[in-house]
Amino acid sequence: MLSGEYRHVLDSKNRIFIPARFRMELGESFVVTRSFRGRFLCFYSVRAWEEFIAPLKSVPRKTSEDTLRYLYRTAAEVSPDSQGRILLPRPLVEHAGIIKEACIIGCGDYGEIWSAEEYEARIAAEDSEKIREALELLGL
Repeated sequence: MLSGEYRHVLDSKNRIFIPARFRMELGESFVVTRSFRGRFLCFYSVRAWEEFIAPLKSVPRKTSEDTLRYLYRTAAEVSPDSQGRILLPRPLVEHAGIIKEACIIGCGDYGEIWSAEEYEARIAAEDSEKIREALELLGL
């Protein structure tokens, strides 16, 4: 399970450190792609990525084509180097608006990479009452 919140700096070559706990969970290589829910990136183990896109592969191609293209055209399969860093392709860095500092967040079966500024704004706008209500509706 991926959990926790970490801050790391994107270096001049667009490399960013992925926490050791995450690397153990993700395996030797994993997938990083744009989020379609905002200006941040999502990363998945190869197995979790295949599970994520499975519903798209079960519908007619006409229905899923645009979505698959959106997800795959900038998706990158990455492997951490000996120092635990991954290279983020420029289109992914630009999508997330990462200039220097990034936040890496574990979200259970996937993780997110945000620019520090975007993440801080999102957290500041969180409505804890709405989240509590949603959890209670689920019986939690």
